[in-house]
Amino acid sequence: MPASYASKNVAVLGLGSSGQAAARLLLGEKARVTVLDSGAGPSLESAAAALRTEGATVLLGSAAEGSQGFDLGVLSPGIAPETPLVRRFLECNPGAPLIGELELSHSLCACPVVAITGTNGKTTTTQLVERMFNACGVRTLAAGNIGPAFAARVGESRNLDVMTLEVSSFQLETIVDFRPAIAVWLNFEADHLDRYSSMEEYYQAKLRVFENQREGDFAIVKHGSPRPPLSELKAKTITFSASERGGDLDLRDGVIHFHGQPVLRMAETKLRGLHNAENLMAALAVGAAKGLPFEPMVRALCEYEPLPHRCELIRTLDGVDYVNDSKATNLDAMEKALLSETRPVVLIAGGKDKGFEFDSLTPLVTSRARCAILIGEMAGRIAGFWEPQIRCLQAGSLAEAVRLARANATAGDVVLLSPGTSSYDMFKSYADRGDQFRKAVLEL
Repeated sequence: MPASYASKNVAVLGLGSSGQAAARLLLGEKARVTVLDSGAGPSLESAAAALRTEGATVLLGSAAEGSQGFDLGVLSPGIAPETPLVRRFLECNPGAPLIGELELSHSLCACPVVAITGTNGKTTTTQLVERMFNACGVRTLAAGNIGPAFAARVGESRNLDVMTLEVSSFQLETIVDFRPAIAVWLNFEADHLDRYSSMEEYYQAKLRVFENQREGDFAIVKHGSPRPPLSELKAKTITFSASERGGDLDLRDGVIHFHGQPVLRMAETKLRGLHNAENLMAALAVGAAKGLPFEPMVRALCEYEPLPHRCELIRTLDGVDYVNDSKATNLDAMEKALLSETRPVVLIAGGKDKGFEFDSLTPLVTSRARCAILIGEMAGRIAGFWEPQIRCLQAGSLAEAVRLARANATAGDVVLLSPGTSSYDMFKSYADRGDQFRKAVLEL
C-alpha cells in the first residue's frame, strides 16, 4: 500500500455511497480519480455530475468498461469481484492492485479501529458500542456498513480515540493490511448465497477480519461456536453466549454476568430476545477490552433505543400485536425473531431468492405459528417446504398480506413480519419493506 495517493491514477469501481465517499477521499488526497460504473439512470447521472464538479472523471454504462492506465483500483463492496466491470478492469490494468473502500480508508485512518462483523446483529452492536464509548469518554464515531461509509468519516479520525466500524463480508473480501485492534465476530449463519458459491466461501470472507491481528489485539467471539476456531486466532479472546455457560460473558435468569459477576439486567434495557442479549454482551466485551468500568457502560446500554425494522412493535389492534422485523433478511434472523415470541404467531415471510432453503425452520414455524402468509418470488417454494405442517396463504402484495394476517389472527396473537430473506424482488430495501408494512398496519 502506498503511503500517499497524491498524483496516483486511481479508478473507483462503483458509484454508490461507498464509491462516492472513496472518490472524494482520494480527491482530497490529490489523486487523479476516475469513477467507473456500468449502470445508468437519473440517480447515477446526478451523482456523476456532482463528482465531476469536484474534479473526478466519471464513466457510466458501456463507457466504464475497458479503461486502462490506472495505478490502483478501489472496489465498492456492493460490486461482486466476478462482474464484467471488475473482470475488464483487471484485464486492462494487469499491474494495478484492486483493494476495497475499507482497505483504502484504513490506510488513512489515524486512530485504532473496532470492527464488528457477523451475519446478524452488526448494526445494533455497532450502535451500542458507539453510544457506550462516548458515554465513557472514549471518542468514537460509527461508520462502515452501517453508513456513512468509512471513507466519509476517516478524515475525522485524528480527533477520535477509536473508529467503530460495522464490517460486512463484502468489505472484507478485498483487504490487504486492514487490522482492527478489536474484532467482534457475533455469529455465522446461512446468508448471501446469491453472491457466494458456498457457505465455506462466505465463511472465509468473514474470517478475514482476524487475518492481520496480533497478540496485543482482541478477538471477541461467541463461546461454544466451532467457527472461528479459537486456536487459530492470534489475538487475546473474550467470549460470550446467551445460551451456553463457560464464556467470559453469559446469561443467567435474565442477567448478563462477566466472569461470574452480575453486570446487566436485560429487563432494564429496551432490547428483547436472546440475540439482543448477545449483542449487549459483545458491546460489554469491547468495553472490557478497552478497560472501561461496567457501571457507565451499563448505564449507556440501558438508554439505547432499538432501531426500526428489528422486532419493532408497530401497534396493538383488537388485542393483536403487529411487529416489524423486516431486517430479518436470512433464516437465522427469522429464527431469532420466532424464538423471541411466546404467543401464537401469524408469520409474514418470503421475498427474494438468495439461494437457501426454508425447510430447516419447518419444526420451529410449526410450533410457533398459527399460519404463514407468504410474499415475493420465494412464496411458492416456501409453501412447498412448509405445507401441510403449516397452513400457508400467498399474497400478491404486502398490503394484502397484512389484511390476510389480520383475518387469521385472534386476540393474544402476534402478526410478525420476519421475511427470512431480502427484499429486492418487491422493494427498494428492507427499510422500504418495513415502512410499507408499518403503513399497511396503521391503515387497518
